[in-house]
Amino acid sequence: QVQLVESGGGLVQAGDSLRLACTASGRTFSRYVIGWFRQAPGKEREFVAAISQSGASTNYADSVKGRFTISRDIAKNTVYLQMNSLKAEDTAVYYCARHTRSWYVGLDSDPLMYTDWGQGTQVTVSS
Repeated sequence: QVQLVESGGGLVQAGDSLRLACTASGRTFSRYVIGWFRQAPGKEREFVAAISQSGASTNYADSVKGRFTISRDIAKNTVYLQMNSLKAEDTAVYYCARHTRSWYVGLDSDPLMYTDWGQGTQVTVSS
């Protein structure tokens, strides 16, 4: 099992930037694809971005492509989500999670393929 803790959320204005961090405990973190998801009030959890075990491959939702960047620091057991040009519609609780299968080849966007969810971090963008 991997324990994940998100941090870095906050209240910002439209057009601002934030960097979220997802820090893991355990030595097996590097075996897994890591995904970022978000959930706004009254809406289902949706995919934001995912990154491969090495960090070489990434996948983004169309709604954030070109504005958000996911990256990985293997030595620090941390995955980051750099969010630029934030919009009011980016307001949500952001979660990270690991893929259910170690060494999986692929960057799933289905939240059912992920487990060990963190507690989430709130991002609020005022317009």
